[in-house]
Amino acid sequence: MSQPQHQFHLPDMSCGHCVATVTETVRELDAAATLQFDREARRVAIDSRLERAELARALGEAGYPPAEAAA
Repeated sequence: MSQPQHQFHLPDMSCGHCVATVTETVRELDAAATLQFDREARRVAIDSRLERAELARALGEAGYPPAEAAA
């Protein structure tokens, strides 16, 4: 069974340090999580056992609040 993939747009993620902080934040909660970044688009895809809301809350607390997705 694969883990769900969560897509986030992080408008404040602009550099390698941001990527490192986001990675560290997610891995503190789920060490097995995998992250794929598109830094230019300021997007991250996270494969994790965690719920989307839990990831979004942690990202916000780390200074990278996800933008609401346009439907």
